[in-house]
This record gives sequence, structure tokens and C-alpha cells, in this order.
Amino acid sequence: RPGVCLVVSGPGFIHALGGMANANLNCWPLLVIGGSSDRNQETMGAFQEFPQVEAGRLYNKLTVRPSSLEVIPAVIEKAVRTSIYGRPGSCYIDIPGDFVNLQVDKSSVKYVECCLPPPLSMAEQSTVSAAVSIVAQAEQPLLIIGKGAAYSRAENNIRKLVDLCGLPFLPTPMGKGVVPDNHPNCVAAARSTALQHADVIILLGARLNWILHFGLPPRFRQDVKVVQASRKTTIDICAEELGNNVRPAASLLGDINTVTKQLLEEFSKRQWKYPSSSQWWKKLKEKIMSNEEKSKGLELQKSLPMNYYTVFRHIRELIPRDCILVSEGANTMDIGRTALPNYQPRQRLDAGTFGTMGVGLGFAIAAAMVAKDRTPEKRVICIEGDSAFGFSGMELETICRYNLPILIIIVNNNGIYTGLDRDAWKEMLKFGDPATCAPPVSLLPNSHYEQIMSAFGGKGYFVTRPEELQDALKASVADRHTPALINVMIDPRSDRKKQVCVWGPFFHK
Repeated sequence: RPGVCLVVSGPGFIHALGGMANANLNCWPLLVIGGSSDRNQETMGAFQEFPQVEAGRLYNKLTVRPSSLEVIPAVIEKAVRTSIYGRPGSCYIDIPGDFVNLQVDKSSVKYVECCLPPPLSMAEQSTVSAAVSIVAQAEQPLLIIGKGAAYSRAENNIRKLVDLCGLPFLPTPMGKGVVPDNHPNCVAAARSTALQHADVIILLGARLNWILHFGLPPRFRQDVKVVQASRKTTIDICAEELGNNVRPAASLLGDINTVTKQLLEEFSKRQWKYPSSSQWWKKLKEKIMSNEEKSKGLELQKSLPMNYYTVFRHIRELIPRDCILVSEGANTMDIGRTALPNYQPRQRLDAGTFGTMGVGLGFAIAAAMVAKDRTPEKRVICIEGDSAFGFSGMELETICRYNLPILIIIVNNNGIYTGLDRDAWKEMLKFGDPATCAPPVSLLPNSHYEQIMSAFGGKGYFVTRPEELQDALKASVADRHTPALINVMIDPRSDRKKQVCVWGPFFHK
């Protein structure tokens, strides 16, 4: 069911547009209800007057203003249904101010029943058979698992499919954990090699957008065959996405969980399994080993200040395996995607399809509220770059106000991608006003963000050495009642390990 957000008119509505767009682009169900100016004051310069219905159409699946009080129940039902049927997304309902005090006869209200859960559709059996034939003939197959598979709760069937067929798989960032990252068939550590050389790719709940480089060369083979299964959606919506950027060799229209079950049944009939002794598996395993050795070399470096990989090694070793991870930032999110494994589905939130910065602490608060009610033993750990933290840092007050035991770790390099250390900053100031001399990607060196947490009653730690990081992590994980923030200083010049190819923003390997 959708999440619901209530906002005031004008600037309140405008500030919510970013959230609507983020939900819509990520295919998350959301209902936004906004107040607006009185209808009889339109065009008069009313308080916070803004063309909200017109503006909302660009950001939502459905934007509507009820024509009367009587139709509000029907409008709400349609908005809820629209947000969860087909491809999930955001819907906006505009409520004029003069509606608040209006009265109508109860008998005239058009009550409707709550909408049913989305219908589950199956793919055509002939298309399923064709897809299985294509996969069975592949020399270098690859399964890509997207967040649509997590949304459809298809993890059990997908894990069975991976084990039955012996397919190498690659999760997208929020598809991590549908099949555990430590599964022997996971090839996330050889992402570029897997994408570049696969001759048949099976997409399960993933889109060929910028995150997957549109499915086009040079990131993919020119002759790659794509078997595409849509996320939980109806056919008319699917028809708009299937074949986007790359014409699929087979299109499976239906709910991911249901379609995966169909694939399982078809593969079981054929008793086919991709050989683990193939040259493709050999190539992938060699690349995985090579990349892991490079990462391990960076993790074990003793030099100070620490680098990203050293920090993530200690985090990985000391945080709970079943925690909810929120990751936000540039290098922090990118490196953390592979350095911090996920073992369960729907346990990782990041900048997503829209690449939105500033969502981290809001995501963490929402996750902590859900965990508080449903899984109180589960910890929420939010790992942020210092720049990403700056977008919404005052949400620390919200976290402390509601006493949410969120652990926030800021990987602080004094800037965006790169920054300046304290000595370099002092030298730079000799040349004049920092407003004209400071690089625009640099932030104030050694900012004590942990003191903001302390000011609100949480626990703050300023960390510069590995042993300090270990102590702070152990203390924060052990304390299940108090919010904590660990401000980890790293080398401002620290970067990702050297990339074979530079493909674009985020999600390299």
C-alpha cells in the first residue's frame, strides 16, 4: 500500500515535488495530499497561491482535484489504486482550502470500497518456453536482479532459479539481497566484465536505464540478447518499458514472482543447468579474484589518514549482518555498494534511479519507524558522505526527538569526491578570500559533525584512527537505545580503486 504525505499549499507543495519525483522514478507507491488556496480566490493573489494541479502532473502518475466533497472517497480510492496498480508510483490529490469548512448531506457522498491488491498476471507460456530456449543456448549468460524483484517479493523463487540453473547473477544496487551477496553465483565483483561479455542477459525487475548503461555498447555486446521480465505491472504499462533502448529477444509480461515460477517449471522440465566448468565461469571467477585482491590490498593499508576501503572493512566486520543499510554520497555510496554486502532483500536504500542526494536521513528515520513496530531487533545504519550529510543534517534532531537508535557513519573527506586537508586549506587562505579561492568541491576541513548529534542528546564520536573506529562501532552497535554518529576522517585524496573504464556517474566496477 502507498505511503501518505500531507503537505501545506504553495512552498509546502513545491518542497514535496522532489519526493514525488523520486518516488515516481523509483516506482514506489506514494500518495501526497496537499492543501491549496480557496477556489473563489484563484488568480487574485491568494495566500500561497500556486498552480499545484498543473505542476503536479509532471511528477505523478495521477494528479487530481476533487470537484466536490461528495467525490472525495472515490478520488482517494482511485489514487490508491493508481499508486499500486501497474508500475507503482506517486499520486497527488489537491484539496482547496474552502473544502475544509464545507458541509454536504451524508447521503450524497459517493462511498466506494477499498481497492483490492494488484492483480497478478502470468506471462504467455509460449514466450516463457522461448525465453528458456534462448537461455539454454547461451554461452555466456547473465541474470540481472533489480529492485522490482525485491518489490515483488520474488526472492524465494529467484534463489531457486539461480540454484537450479547455475546462472551467474548481478544485483542492481537496491536488488542486493534478493539472492545473498555471498552466494557463490554472485558476480558483483566482476560487474564490468559480466556486462561487457554476456551474450544473453535475463532482466528480472531491472530497467535498461543509466544504471545499466541503457544496454548499449560499449558497455554491452552489440549482439547481446535480452530476455526481459517486467516488475509487478499490467500489460499496457509493460508495453511502454519492454524494448526500451534494446529490443528484447523475449518479453515476459507479468508479475516477477509469478513469471519466475513459470521459468522454474520450464527449466525443471528440461533439466538444464549451466555448466560450472565453462570458460565463462572461469573468466568471471578470475576477474572476481583479481578485483577482490586489489580491494583487499587497499583495505589492509596502514597509512593515515585512512582510505575508504579500510573504513568499510571495519564497518563490515562490526555491524550486524541483518541491519538495514542506508547509503548516500558519491564515492561513499559507490564503494559501499560492493564493500558492504546484503544478505536479505529490501534491506538497502540509496540514491536510487533518480540519483537523489539528501534522502539518507529521511530514509533512515522511516526505516527505523518501521523496524520499531515490526522488527525491533533490527538496526538501521546510515552511511553518508560528508557532502550528502549536509543536505539534511538537521534531521538529527528528529532522530533524537523520537529516540530512534540509528547509527550514522559519516565518511568525511572534507569535500565532494575530494577535499583539502587542514594544512592545504590554511595555505589556500594565504591567496585571499575563500569565496574566490576555495575549490567549489571543497568543504571546511575536519568539521565536527558529531557535535551536532551530541547537542541533541545522542552520542557523537570523532574518529581518525582504525582503533578509534573499532571502539566507536562496538559501543554504538551495543547501545540499542541511543542514536549515535561516528564522524570518520579519511584522506581527502582517497578514491575508488583504479577503474578499467570510466563509464559515467555511480555504480562502476
